[in-house]
Amino acid sequence: MKKLLLIAFVFAISLNVNAQVETPQPSPFTKIEQKVGLTDVTLEYSRPNMRGRTIFGDLVPYGKMWRLGANANTKITFSDDVTVKGQTLKAGSYAIYATPNEKSWDVVFYSDASNWGTPREWDESKVAAKVSAEIYPLPMAIQSFTMGFDDLTNNSATIGMLWENVYVGVTFEVPTDVAVSASIEKTMAGPSANDYFSSAVYYLQEGKDIKQAMTWIDAAVEMTKDKPRFWYMRQQSLIHAKAGDKKGAIKAAKASLAGATEAGNADYIKMNNESLKEWGAM
Repeated sequence: MKKLLLIAFVFAISLNVNAQVETPQPSPFTKIEQKVGLTDVTLEYSRPNMRGRTIFGDLVPYGKMWRLGANANTKITFSDDVTVKGQTLKAGSYAIYATPNEKSWDVVFYSDASNWGTPREWDESKVAAKVSAEIYPLPMAIQSFTMGFDDLTNNSATIGMLWENVYVGVTFEVPTDVAVSASIEKTMAGPSANDYFSSAVYYLQEGKDIKQAMTWIDAAVEMTKDKPRFWYMRQQSLIHAKAGDKKGAIKAAKASLAGATEAGNADYIKMNNESLKEWGAM
Protein backbone atom coordinates (compact mmCIF):
# COMPACT_ATOMS: atom_id res chain seq x y z
CA MET A 1 0.00 0.00 0.00
CA LYS A 2 2.84 2.40 0.86
CA LYS A 3 4.44 1.62 -2.49
CA LEU A 4 1.21 2.47 -4.34
CA LEU A 5 0.90 5.76 -2.44
CA LEU A 6 4.52 6.63 -3.27
CA ILE A 7 3.91 5.97 -6.99
CA ALA A 8 0.76 8.13 -6.95
CA PHE A 9 2.65 10.93 -5.16
CA VAL A 10 5.51 10.87 -7.69
CA PHE A 11 2.99 10.89 -10.58
CA ALA A 12 1.17 13.91 -9.11
CA ILE A 13 4.44 15.80 -8.70
CA SER A 14 5.45 15.04 -12.29
CA LEU A 15 2.14 16.46 -13.54
CA ASN A 16 2.68 19.66 -11.56
CA VAL A 17 6.25 20.00 -12.85
CA ASN A 18 5.17 19.60 -16.49
CA ALA A 19 2.09 21.83 -16.23
CA GLN A 20 2.53 25.37 -17.53
CA VAL A 21 0.35 28.40 -17.00
CA GLU A 22 -0.59 30.00 -20.31
CA THR A 23 -0.82 33.79 -20.28
CA PRO A 24 -1.12 36.41 -23.02
CA GLN A 25 2.13 37.56 -24.61
CA PRO A 26 3.11 41.12 -23.65
CA SER A 27 4.00 41.81 -27.30
CA PRO A 28 1.60 39.69 -29.38
CA PHE A 29 2.62 38.41 -32.79
CA THR A 30 0.87 39.74 -35.90
CA LYS A 31 0.89 38.52 -39.50
CA ILE A 32 -0.57 40.55 -42.38
CA GLU A 33 -0.99 39.23 -45.92
CA GLN A 34 -1.62 41.84 -48.59
CA LYS A 35 -1.99 41.71 -52.37
CA VAL A 36 -0.40 44.79 -53.95
CA GLY A 37 -1.26 44.81 -57.64
CA LEU A 38 -0.31 41.24 -58.56
CA THR A 39 2.37 40.87 -55.87
CA ASP A 40 1.83 38.97 -52.61
CA VAL A 41 3.35 40.70 -49.59
CA THR A 42 3.49 39.25 -46.07
CA LEU A 43 4.45 41.23 -42.98
CA GLU A 44 5.25 39.52 -39.64
CA TYR A 45 6.04 41.41 -36.44
CA SER A 46 5.34 41.65 -32.71
CA ARG A 47 3.50 44.54 -31.04
CA PRO A 48 4.82 46.02 -27.77
CA ASN A 49 2.63 48.45 -25.83
CA MET A 50 3.37 51.87 -24.31
CA ARG A 51 2.18 51.02 -20.77
CA GLY A 52 2.72 54.59 -19.63
CA ARG A 53 6.27 54.75 -20.92
CA THR A 54 7.91 57.38 -23.10
CA ILE A 55 8.86 55.55 -26.28
CA PHE A 56 11.00 57.48 -28.74
CA GLY A 57 14.07 59.10 -27.24
CA ASP A 58 13.72 56.92 -24.13
CA LEU A 59 12.58 53.28 -24.40
CA VAL A 60 13.67 53.40 -28.06
CA PRO A 61 16.71 55.72 -28.06
CA TYR A 62 17.38 58.13 -30.89
CA GLY A 63 20.29 57.22 -33.11
CA LYS A 64 20.29 53.55 -32.19
CA MET A 65 19.11 50.70 -34.41
CA TRP A 66 15.83 49.16 -33.30
CA ARG A 67 14.34 45.78 -34.16
CA LEU A 68 11.10 47.58 -35.16
CA GLY A 69 8.82 45.89 -32.67
CA ALA A 70 9.64 43.18 -30.17
CA ASN A 71 10.86 39.58 -29.97
CA ALA A 72 12.05 38.19 -33.34
CA ASN A 73 12.95 40.72 -35.99
CA THR A 74 10.17 42.15 -38.10
CA LYS A 75 10.04 40.29 -41.45
CA ILE A 76 8.57 41.21 -44.82
CA THR A 77 8.25 38.83 -47.78
CA PHE A 78 7.68 39.76 -51.43
CA SER A 79 6.60 37.30 -54.14
CA ASP A 80 8.13 39.50 -56.87
CA ASP A 81 11.05 41.88 -57.17
CA VAL A 82 10.07 45.31 -55.82
CA THR A 83 11.78 48.68 -55.55
CA VAL A 84 12.20 51.06 -52.62
CA LYS A 85 13.27 54.54 -53.69
CA GLY A 86 15.00 53.13 -56.74
CA GLN A 87 16.67 50.27 -54.85
CA THR A 88 15.70 46.75 -55.94
CA LEU A 89 14.60 44.16 -53.42
CA LYS A 90 14.62 40.73 -55.03
CA ALA A 91 11.67 38.42 -54.34
CA GLY A 92 12.14 36.85 -50.92
CA SER A 93 12.17 37.71 -47.20
CA TYR A 94 13.86 40.60 -45.43
CA ALA A 95 14.22 41.77 -41.86
CA ILE A 96 13.30 45.43 -41.39
CA TYR A 97 15.25 47.55 -38.91
CA ALA A 98 14.92 51.22 -38.10
CA THR A 99 17.06 53.87 -36.48
CA PRO A 100 14.67 56.51 -35.11
CA ASN A 101 15.83 60.12 -34.98
CA GLU A 102 13.95 63.22 -33.89
CA LYS A 103 12.85 64.25 -37.40
CA SER A 104 13.30 61.12 -39.49
CA TRP A 105 13.97 57.38 -39.39
CA ASP A 106 16.59 55.40 -41.25
CA VAL A 107 14.92 52.18 -42.37
CA VAL A 108 16.95 49.17 -43.51
CA PHE A 109 15.87 46.04 -45.39
CA TYR A 110 18.31 43.29 -44.37
CA SER A 111 18.63 40.09 -46.43
CA ASP A 112 19.14 37.84 -43.38
CA ALA A 113 15.70 37.50 -41.80
CA SER A 114 16.60 34.70 -39.37
CA ASN A 115 17.81 36.80 -36.42
CA TRP A 116 16.15 37.33 -33.07
CA GLY A 117 16.08 41.10 -32.93
CA THR A 118 19.08 42.90 -34.40
CA PRO A 119 22.01 40.76 -35.61
CA ARG A 120 24.86 40.19 -33.16
CA GLU A 121 27.30 41.00 -35.94
CA TRP A 122 26.11 43.50 -38.52
CA ASP A 123 27.00 42.59 -42.12
CA GLU A 124 26.81 45.60 -44.41
CA SER A 125 26.80 43.32 -47.48
CA LYS A 126 23.37 42.08 -46.36
CA VAL A 127 21.81 45.55 -46.51
CA ALA A 128 19.53 45.22 -49.53
CA ALA A 129 18.09 48.73 -49.26
CA LYS A 130 18.32 51.71 -46.92
CA VAL A 131 15.99 54.73 -46.96
CA SER A 132 15.27 57.82 -44.90
CA ALA A 133 11.63 58.33 -43.92
CA GLU A 134 10.05 61.50 -42.58
CA ILE A 135 8.23 61.55 -39.24
CA TYR A 136 4.62 62.75 -39.16
CA PRO A 137 3.24 63.73 -35.73
CA LEU A 138 -0.11 62.26 -34.68
CA PRO A 139 -2.82 64.08 -32.73
CA MET A 140 -3.38 61.08 -30.46
CA ALA A 141 -1.36 58.37 -28.75
CA ILE A 142 -1.07 54.95 -30.38
CA GLN A 143 -0.72 52.56 -27.47
CA SER A 144 0.34 49.44 -29.42
CA PHE A 145 3.11 49.47 -32.00
CA THR A 146 1.30 49.11 -35.31
CA MET A 147 2.40 48.29 -38.84
CA GLY A 148 0.33 47.90 -41.98
CA PHE A 149 -0.01 48.67 -45.67
CA ASP A 150 -1.29 52.13 -46.53
CA ASP A 151 -2.04 54.06 -49.74
CA LEU A 152 -2.57 50.92 -51.81
CA THR A 153 -2.50 51.34 -55.58
CA ASN A 154 -2.03 48.88 -58.43
CA ASN A 155 1.66 49.74 -58.47
CA SER A 156 2.69 50.56 -54.91
CA ALA A 157 1.95 50.54 -51.20
CA THR A 158 3.36 52.20 -48.11
CA ILE A 159 4.59 50.28 -45.09
CA GLY A 160 3.07 52.38 -42.33
CA MET A 161 4.56 52.37 -38.80
CA LEU A 162 2.75 53.99 -35.88
CA TRP A 163 3.54 54.19 -32.19
CA GLU A 164 3.25 56.72 -29.43
CA ASN A 165 2.51 59.93 -31.36
CA VAL A 166 4.40 59.41 -34.66
CA TYR A 167 3.73 57.91 -38.08
CA VAL A 168 6.48 56.86 -40.49
CA GLY A 169 5.91 55.42 -43.95
CA VAL A 170 8.15 53.68 -46.48
CA THR A 171 6.75 53.23 -49.98
CA PHE A 172 7.64 50.30 -52.24
CA GLU A 173 6.72 49.77 -55.88
CA VAL A 174 5.64 46.49 -57.48
CA PRO A 175 6.01 45.39 -61.14
CA THR A 176 2.29 45.28 -61.90
CA ASP A 177 2.50 47.15 -65.18
CA VAL A 178 5.24 44.87 -66.50
CA ALA A 179 3.22 41.73 -65.67
CA VAL A 180 -0.07 43.08 -67.02
CA SER A 181 1.55 44.36 -70.20
CA ALA A 182 3.14 40.96 -70.82
CA SER A 183 -0.20 39.25 -70.20
CA ILE A 184 -1.99 41.60 -72.58
CA GLU A 185 0.65 41.09 -75.26
CA LYS A 186 0.39 37.32 -74.94
CA THR A 187 -3.41 37.35 -75.00
CA MET A 188 -3.65 39.74 -77.93
CA ALA A 189 -1.28 37.51 -79.89
CA GLY A 190 -3.95 34.82 -79.67
CA PRO A 191 -4.71 31.85 -77.43
CA SER A 192 -2.13 29.07 -77.25
CA ALA A 193 -2.89 25.46 -78.06
CA ASN A 194 -3.05 24.74 -74.34
CA ASP A 195 -5.55 27.59 -73.85
CA TYR A 196 -7.82 26.03 -76.48
CA PHE A 197 -7.31 22.54 -75.04
CA SER A 198 -8.03 23.55 -71.42
CA SER A 199 -11.13 25.53 -72.43
CA ALA A 200 -12.49 22.67 -74.54
CA VAL A 201 -11.97 20.10 -71.78
CA TYR A 202 -13.63 22.41 -69.26
CA TYR A 203 -16.69 22.80 -71.51
CA LEU A 204 -16.84 19.01 -71.96
CA GLN A 205 -16.60 18.30 -68.25
CA GLU A 206 -19.11 20.98 -67.27
CA GLY A 207 -21.67 20.12 -69.95
CA LYS A 208 -21.42 23.51 -71.62
CA ASP A 209 -21.68 24.36 -75.34
CA ILE A 210 -20.25 21.22 -76.98
CA LYS A 211 -20.08 22.86 -80.42
CA GLN A 212 -17.82 25.56 -78.99
CA ALA A 213 -15.77 22.89 -77.24
CA MET A 214 -15.35 21.10 -80.58
CA THR A 215 -14.15 24.29 -82.26
CA TRP A 216 -11.56 24.83 -79.54
CA ILE A 217 -10.26 21.25 -79.42
CA ASP A 218 -9.95 21.11 -83.20
CA ALA A 219 -7.93 24.34 -83.09
CA ALA A 220 -5.66 22.89 -80.38
CA VAL A 221 -5.03 19.72 -82.41
CA GLU A 222 -4.40 21.73 -85.58
CA MET A 223 -1.88 23.99 -83.81
CA THR A 224 0.10 20.94 -82.60
CA LYS A 225 -0.08 18.83 -85.78
CA ASP A 226 3.69 19.05 -86.27
CA LYS A 227 4.13 17.39 -82.87
CA PRO A 228 0.84 15.54 -82.29
CA ARG A 229 -0.26 15.11 -78.69
CA PHE A 230 -2.22 11.91 -78.18
CA TRP A 231 -3.88 13.27 -75.02
CA TYR A 232 -5.24 16.20 -77.06
CA MET A 233 -6.69 13.80 -79.63
CA ARG A 234 -8.19 11.67 -76.88
CA GLN A 235 -10.24 14.63 -75.68
CA GLN A 236 -11.01 15.52 -79.29
CA SER A 237 -12.55 12.08 -79.78
CA LEU A 238 -14.72 12.43 -76.66
CA ILE A 239 -15.90 15.91 -77.62
CA HIS A 240 -16.77 14.87 -81.20
CA ALA A 241 -18.61 11.82 -79.86
CA LYS A 242 -20.65 13.96 -77.48
CA ALA A 243 -21.41 16.38 -80.33
CA GLY A 244 -22.81 13.47 -82.40
CA ASP A 245 -19.89 13.30 -84.82
CA LYS A 246 -19.06 9.60 -84.53
CA LYS A 247 -16.90 9.60 -87.68
CA GLY A 248 -14.78 12.44 -86.32
CA ALA A 249 -14.62 10.75 -82.92
CA ILE A 250 -13.33 7.50 -84.42
CA LYS A 251 -10.74 9.31 -86.52
CA ALA A 252 -9.44 11.20 -83.46
CA ALA A 253 -9.44 8.05 -81.30
CA LYS A 254 -7.41 6.13 -83.89
CA ALA A 255 -4.89 8.97 -84.09
CA SER A 256 -4.69 9.10 -80.27
CA LEU A 257 -4.26 5.32 -80.14
CA ALA A 258 -1.39 5.46 -82.61
CA GLY A 259 0.35 8.18 -80.61
CA ALA A 260 -0.20 6.41 -77.29
CA THR A 261 1.11 3.14 -78.74
CA GLU A 262 4.26 4.88 -79.96
CA ALA A 263 4.72 6.50 -76.54
CA GLY A 264 4.01 3.23 -74.72
CA ASN A 265 1.20 4.78 -72.67
CA ALA A 266 -0.91 1.80 -71.58
CA ASP A 267 -3.68 3.91 -70.03
CA TYR A 268 -4.43 5.82 -73.23
CA ILE A 269 -4.15 2.65 -75.33
CA LYS A 270 -6.78 1.04 -73.12
CA MET A 271 -9.11 4.06 -73.13
CA ASN A 272 -8.94 4.50 -76.91
CA ASN A 273 -9.51 0.81 -77.58
CA GLU A 274 -12.55 0.83 -75.30
CA SER A 275 -13.99 3.90 -77.05
CA LEU A 276 -13.37 2.51 -80.54
CA LYS A 277 -15.11 -0.70 -79.53
CA GLU A 278 -18.01 1.30 -78.08
CA TRP A 279 -18.35 3.30 -81.30
CA GLY A 280 -18.30 0.15 -83.48
CA ALA A 281 -14.86 0.73 -84.99
CA MET A 282 -13.36 -2.53 -83.71
